Amino acid sequence: MKHSARFFIALGISALSASAVHAETTRIEIWHAMTGVHESEFKKIVRAYNSSQDKVEVDIKDFNSRTELQAAAQKAVAGQATKPDLIEIHDNHSPDVIAQHKDILPLHQLLAKYPIADAAWFLPQTTSFVRDDKGRLLAFPFMAEVPVMFYNTEAYSRAGLDPLKPARTWAGLQADLLALRDKARINCPYATNNQVEVHIENLAPINNQLFLTPDNGLKANKGVTLNFNILYMRHVALMVSWRRTELFTQNSNSNEGNRDFTDGKCAVLTANSSEMAQILDSKVPFGVAPLPYYDQATKEPGAPFVSGSAFWAVAGQSAARNKATADFLGYLAKPVTAANWHQKTGFLPLTDAAYRAADVSFYSRIPGAQSVVQSLKQSAGKNNAEGFRMKNYSEVEKVLNKEWQLALEGDISPMTALNSAKDQAIVLSGSQAAATTAPQTKRR
Repeated sequence: MKHSARFFIALGISALSASAVHAETTRIEIWHAMTGVHESEFKKIVRAYNSSQDKVEVDIKDFNSRTELQAAAQKAVAGQATKPDLIEIHDNHSPDVIAQHKDILPLHQLLAKYPIADAAWFLPQTTSFVRDDKGRLLAFPFMAEVPVMFYNTEAYSRAGLDPLKPARTWAGLQADLLALRDKARINCPYATNNQVEVHIENLAPINNQLFLTPDNGLKANKGVTLNFNILYMRHVALMVSWRRTELFTQNSNSNEGNRDFTDGKCAVLTANSSEMAQILDSKVPFGVAPLPYYDQATKEPGAPFVSGSAFWAVAGQSAARNKATADFLGYLAKPVTAANWHQKTGFLPLTDAAYRAADVSFYSRIPGAQSVVQSLKQSAGKNNAEGFRMKNYSEVEKVLNKEWQLALEGDISPMTALNSAKDQAIVLSGSQAAATTAPQTKRR
């Protein structure tokens, strides 16, 4: 046989071999609605994973909003589009309802068949929002977060405050805000993002009280109500007074306060820990602290509810794709991967190993960052550590946001706002028949 013939035969065999290797590669698809730094960092992880091996290829489909993602998911489950293997779903405080859907494969079932390493989670409460009543994982909580307080350390110094000792109580924070307004001449002493999560949902656990009765809705399916007691009356009234005295000048239920904080206009911002990604990307010097508490309500503060988004596995895929999905999740759970994700995004470290793998310099250059993570271990009370459950909570949250806003703007009294929200929540969650609420008349 001539050399040229042998060459082409060898070339053909090589091509066949390459084709066979390529045929063994399993492609999976992930749908998400992450934006900004979160999106770019996640894409880096996916690229690194794809480059690290040749058995699995992860494709990403981006959506501009959770609404767009939800609409696409509905088309997929209706058979009008190809289903993804993993889909990002934001916490709706009814994970068992999601898990019961025919197109969802609960994570504990996937991992039972295809176990992954590093599955010993950092803290039980960091995954509580995606666990069922038996403690089983329903989804992969890669985007777990808690509300925190960010503060401008330079502004604190100008106001004569110690930037390493931010206030731990709401009364103490009021004194700090007065100094920021009057001494540092800050026109926006305090702003808040995620106002329902910060000021309503987490007011209870931070003060070691229940948000819902009974048992934060963890055991009862009916009769669950908002635990709006004197603590809530006191807090809403305080925030209204701050608004009138221009201590509290900006609020939203999204992340609108980020820009004014990163531009140095606002000195204090309460927001979800994941907003750290955007703040780190700016030049503002900042520290982070747990949410304030009321020392009249509790001697020691509790820990906030952990919430956020998670990757849910989609049912109906082949065994090869399920195995590939588990392999990718195993990569996300690796200490180095999870630690880097935590430090770049502000999402919580998934495992104890990930927490210990975090760069020491990360915690040393951001005052309070390490103490926030450590404070989660101080959750006092099993019920609060396990989060809360309420049916149709996405609609209840809209009501809470509306009534809070009306009270903050002085259109209705704090008591009217709280009572109205409570009554509407009872109906929306199906707990019981509608209650009678005093008419919402504008204050003059």
